[in-house]
Amino acid sequence: MIDLHFWPTPNGHKITLFLEEAGVDYRIVPVDISAGEQFKPDFLKISPNNRMPAIVDQAPADGGEPISLFESGAILLYLAEKYGRFLPADIRGRKTVLEWLFWQVGGLGPMAGQNHHFGHYAPEKLPYAIDRYVRETNRLYGVLNGRLAGRDFIAGDYSIADMACYPWIVPWERQSQRLDDFPNLKRWFAAIADRPATRRAYEKGEAFRTHETVTEESRRVLFGQTAESLRQASDK
Repeated sequence: MIDLHFWPTPNGHKITLFLEEAGVDYRIVPVDISAGEQFKPDFLKISPNNRMPAIVDQAPADGGEPISLFESGAILLYLAEKYGRFLPADIRGRKTVLEWLFWQVGGLGPMAGQNHHFGHYAPEKLPYAIDRYVRETNRLYGVLNGRLAGRDFIAGDYSIADMACYPWIVPWERQSQRLDDFPNLKRWFAAIADRPATRRAYEKGEAFRTHETVTEESRRVLFGQTAESLRQASDK
């Protein structure tokens, strides 16, 4: 059994995509990020960066005590290795999947995340910041579009690289992008959206969309933390 500490964000959906595709028995533990649940001391023990997703593997392969993991890329790699799915065994195929997995966690995710922040969440609209991240998101879409030329999926077969990237393309309109400008990316996106496991993963996420994610209070919770505020929270 995998306990998945989750909220329906792009990073959260990376993990539900894997678990649904692999048919793994898992339990969702909601972490309402707009209510600050990611800063609770118990969650800090699992995810020292106060970010979800995180997992607790109740039955690790070594038969020992439960293993907790944080960071979505690390979780995808751990699950792929544990279940022997969606990560090639050969050295060349594996290196390609890992290149694009880390491309996502180091580039597409952070840049698209800043795009979201300055375009939709920042209390003050800063044209330079908005333009900077919209353009960089556009460049990264172009990189992925080029990679997908002549390929069904990023590394040939469907893999954790696709699972990492897809959720960050889902909000393409909020990122001020046009899928029609990227025909290879658009074809890939439609193919993943049509997978039964993708539909199941996103249906499970919808169950937690019960309120507006960002209000004035939740903006303070999400974007106003410092080392000192986290220390005080952990002491409670």
